[in-house]
Amino acid sequence: MAAAALHGTWNVLVKVSGDPIETFRRSTTVAAVVAAPLAGVGWLIAGRPLLTPGASALAALSAALELAYLWLLAVAYERGEVSVVYPIARGSAPLLAVLVGLGILGERLAPAQLVGVALLLLGILAVTLPQTSGRATLPALLTGVAIAAYTAVDRVGVRLSAPWLYGWLLVTLLAIGLWVSIWLRSAVGHRRGSPTNPTETKDGDSPSSPMAWRRAALIGMFMWTAYLLVLIALSIAPLSVVAPVREVSVVAVAVWGVWKLHERQAARMKLLGASATLVGVALLAF
Repeated sequence: MAAAALHGTWNVLVKVSGDPIETFRRSTTVAAVVAAPLAGVGWLIAGRPLLTPGASALAALSAALELAYLWLLAVAYERGEVSVVYPIARGSAPLLAVLVGLGILGERLAPAQLVGVALLLLGILAVTLPQTSGRATLPALLTGVAIAAYTAVDRVGVRLSAPWLYGWLLVTLLAIGLWVSIWLRSAVGHRRGSPTNPTETKDGDSPSSPMAWRRAALIGMFMWTAYLLVLIALSIAPLSVVAPVREVSVVAVAVWGVWKLHERQAARMKLLGASATLVGVALLAF
């Protein structure tokens, strides 16, 4: 639940930053730099535990999936409203995670949870319908696929190592991946113009300004504290419970987008869809 609150907050901050992928690069870099000495101290206090080859491989796979997730989410936020993108991405993720839990991990659903699956589908459909062009729908849905994939990987990997050590390796690899992928995009000339490399953010800050880095540090703190909480939860609870519970923020973010960001097109349909998604999540979890 705490992770859900932090996750919804940093998504709103990323949406209003003006350049999502650059914000992700800065925030993940700050998180990796801050995490390194903390992980070093924890490593010494804990008796110098080692990451097993299996845990390291799964952390690397999860980092690659999270790199895809951040790029897809950045594209979705560039194309669509947060009150549309967030419920689609976060609502589809637990649905897919539950399917993985059922099909691969051997978990089972009660009748009430099956109703939850139906409500999730209806909620996502209700949020998607208000879009005029639908340009954000595909990257938002693919974001959900990436979330479900890396959550399933983490469900296994985090039990092969201490959650904080696994999380440190993951954030470090992801920070490196973001720098390399953005450099490659620039090198091959695939810039998309001002949304990719803006001179200032929506609130007037230069991307390299101290304010932009302070905001990125706050986002990074929220992002990776939330993720560490999820890793801890995955180490003690089933995937089919953790994945839905972390998505209770969908209604809060949808309300914030409609109320504070003035995303008023079909606002009632968005809020009803987000509410149905939340009820579906609750039924899946309990």
